[in-house]
Amino acid sequence: MSRFGPGPGWRDDARPGPAWAPSCTRDAVRLRAWVNRLVREFFFARDVLEVETPLVSRAGNTDPNIASFALQFSGRTEGGPRTRWLRTSAEFPMKRLLAAGVGDCFELGRVFRDGEAGGRHNPEFTMLEWYRVGWDHLRLADEAVDLVQAALSLVGREASVARIAFRELYRDRLGVDPMTDPVDRLRATAHDIAIDPQGLTRDDWLDLLMTHRIQPGFPPNQLLVVHDYPASQCALSRVVERDGVQVAERFELYLGPLELANGYHELVDGGEQRTRFQRDLALRAARGVAAPPMDESLLQAMAAGLPACAGVALGVDRLLMALLRTPRIADTLAFDFSRA
Repeated sequence: MSRFGPGPGWRDDARPGPAWAPSCTRDAVRLRAWVNRLVREFFFARDVLEVETPLVSRAGNTDPNIASFALQFSGRTEGGPRTRWLRTSAEFPMKRLLAAGVGDCFELGRVFRDGEAGGRHNPEFTMLEWYRVGWDHLRLADEAVDLVQAALSLVGREASVARIAFRELYRDRLGVDPMTDPVDRLRATAHDIAIDPQGLTRDDWLDLLMTHRIQPGFPPNQLLVVHDYPASQCALSRVVERDGVQVAERFELYLGPLELANGYHELVDGGEQRTRFQRDLALRAARGVAAPPMDESLLQAMAAGLPACAGVALGVDRLLMALLRTPRIADTLAFDFSRA
C-alpha cells in the first residue's frame, strides 16, 4: 500500500488530529476505496449483479437485539405512514428483488443501527450483502472466504482456513454440548465472567461463552467458518434436523477473534417468517422495547415465491479493521460518530 506523510488535518498513529479532521489516516481512506473496487471486480467476474435498494423503509427490523432509527417524513405520503425507518441491512428489499427474478445480486452500502457506538461499533456503517440462488450456506461460506482472502492480498497477508460445526466447537473447546446441556451447565462454565445473570436465557449464556471463552482463542491468521447453529438462533435461516437435534443452517466467518460475516441458507416459507416476526415482537413487548412494523412487502414477496438461495452480510468496516490491524472502527472511517 502506498504511504503518505500525514499532511494538514490527517492523523497519524501518534495523534488524533484536530476536532474537524478525519478519524483515520489517508492510507485508510485509500484502502477503503481499493476494497470497494475489489468487491465490485470480484462479483463482476462471477456474474453477480450490483443492485441498490432504499435506505428508508416503511418497515423496521423486528430483531429484539437490533434497534432501528425512526424518522418522520413531512411531505405527502399518499396514505402511507409518516414514520419511516433507516435500514439495518439491505436484506428485505434484496429478497423482494430475488422474488421478482433478479437472480444472483449484491449490494455495497450504508446501514444504520441505533445505540451502537463504541470501539468496534458506529451507528452508521458499511455492509456488503449478497445472495446466490440455488446455493446453501456452506457453499456460500466458501465464496465469502475467497473474497476475504482477496482483500487480505491487498495488504500482503494470507490466512489459513478452517471449518467447524457450532456443536463441535463448544464440545472441543469447553467440553459442553451447546445443543443439549442444561442451562446450569452452561452457566457453571461461565462462572467467572463478571455479569448479572438475572434474566439471561440459554442463548445469552452461549453468546457469553463464545465471546469470552472461545473467540479470544481463535488463531489470529486463520479464517474460521462456524456453521450449523442452535435452532433457537435461526434468525432468517432454515432449520433442519441433524444428528438428532434441530439446527439452523447458518454460518459466521471469523478472522482471528474478529467476526466478519453472518450467512444463512435462507428461509423461503413466508408463513414461518411471519411467525418468527411475531415472536420477535412479543419478546420486544415483554422487554418494553419499541416495536417497528413487520415488513409486509417482504412477506408478500415470500408468498409469491422466494427462490431457494443463500445470503450473507459482511461488515466492510470490520474487514478494514482486520486489514489495518486495528481494534478501533474509527481508524477505518473518514469521520466516526464523534466527528460526524
